[in-house]
Amino acid sequence: MFLKRLLILALFLSSISLSAQLKEAQIDKLIKETLTTFDVPGISVGVYKDGKEVYAKGYGVRSLTSKKDMNSNTLVGVASNSKGFTCFALAMMVDDGKLNWDDPVRKHIPEFQLHDAWVTEHFTVRDLVTHRSGMGLGAGDLMFFPEGNDFSVQDIIDKVKYLEPETSFRSKFAYNNNMFIIAGEVLKRVSGLSWEDFIETKIMKPVGMKNSKASYNRVTDKSNIIEAHTRAEGKVIQIPHDWSETANAAGGIVSNVHDMMAWAKFLMNDAVTESGERLLSEAQFHELWQLQTPLKVRANDTYDSNFKGYGLGWFVTDVKGGYKQVYHTGGLIGTVTQFTMIPDLDLAIVVLTNQMNGSAFSTITNTIKDSYLGYEDRAWLQRLGKRNADYLKYNDSLKAEVFAKVEKAKMHLTIPAPEQIVGTYTDDWFGDIVISHDGKKYSIKCVRSPRLFGELLPYNATTFVAKWNDRSYDADVFVQFTFNENEKAVSATMKYIAPITDFSFDFHDLELKKTH
Repeated sequence: MFLKRLLILALFLSSISLSAQLKEAQIDKLIKETLTTFDVPGISVGVYKDGKEVYAKGYGVRSLTSKKDMNSNTLVGVASNSKGFTCFALAMMVDDGKLNWDDPVRKHIPEFQLHDAWVTEHFTVRDLVTHRSGMGLGAGDLMFFPEGNDFSVQDIIDKVKYLEPETSFRSKFAYNNNMFIIAGEVLKRVSGLSWEDFIETKIMKPVGMKNSKASYNRVTDKSNIIEAHTRAEGKVIQIPHDWSETANAAGGIVSNVHDMMAWAKFLMNDAVTESGERLLSEAQFHELWQLQTPLKVRANDTYDSNFKGYGLGWFVTDVKGGYKQVYHTGGLIGTVTQFTMIPDLDLAIVVLTNQMNGSAFSTITNTIKDSYLGYEDRAWLQRLGKRNADYLKYNDSLKAEVFAKVEKAKMHLTIPAPEQIVGTYTDDWFGDIVISHDGKKYSIKCVRSPRLFGELLPYNATTFVAKWNDRSYDADVFVQFTFNENEKAVSATMKYIAPITDFSFDFHDLELKKTH
């Protein structure tokens, strides 16, 4: 009788869970409202459950200029969702006996060197892909971000030694793309294939990701690919595609919701393809989702999580009831994406967008996920919509205040004269930044990243504001000069003026010395 009651209760709870799951029309409505609330031109969404696609659609437009529809086949740069592929590839090399996670990086890249000699010798392949280098958030990202710079992978390997750590080695999580770029070079050297060739031939092809490519430049048919969009000067605009091929191992993959669901199905089938081919040993596959670098769980976590951290190319946490969640997000200039799996529920959710607003993908993922976890409607659209509006208003107010002071500074008599600051300023890893004056106004140009070019506007007696010509970057910065006893600038530092600036614009890591 007791067992019978348990069975009835289980069936009852199952029916509640099933009835709570969003229907197709509800997801349709959710996406449409998300487009409007967050001013996103186009979004595609895929939901995989119990061995099959249960939802795959796109709404809105993939381009504000062409007005062509976004659909489930539309290609999108998945950005840092590529990191899971990089680690999967490295794990395959471990299976082949060509690599060990705890190999020193210098075993495979002898010229690899970090700021600290001891750390250099002890820095492992595992350290490359777990964001625990000791360097700050996004340190050195300006070597590949934005597109148009001339830094190569070898340049990055040669110059990371100039990036000073913010914390001790392995003591704190701080997201770092350059370490993944170097991990891609490790893969190249041990496999004999480029990162791009390896990902496409050894992973994408057997998994069945038929329309995906390892980099934007490998997409030969661009008839159904997004254009990038971002909010600039208070309005969402279309902008050129922006991604440096140097950083493919950190975020180069281009895919769509169908292919990303194929990837999810493969992963939740323990790395076994539909044809029955195992691409990774059980031991190495298990290793990928093990916690490597812990992260704090908030006191009032919205998913009742007990732990959170980073594995090998994946964030890992538990959600309601102790279900393991494996996930990642990705962001480029003009697009953000989210990929979420709950293997115990055989559930995956893919959200691809063509606008830089993470609140949009969080709204969709959380709402769909909640319906499978049994949470009542928690009004994510309204909550995140308000938070987003408040955040944009706050950032806009900061920028307005700064530029109001710039206007007042035009009449300030203590603004430095051109002969005090004009010249070349050099940073050990980023190279030269040139400040010039044409008789009327100042300009600033980053020599190795020429798209970072703009006007230098007086702010006060020691500080200017760099206003970049490309307003889509939303990355204007203070430039603060240090003067010698002769009132000539000898050095400069930079700091962004509003927190909305993407962390990959790591101007704050520059230590500029005036060289001539």
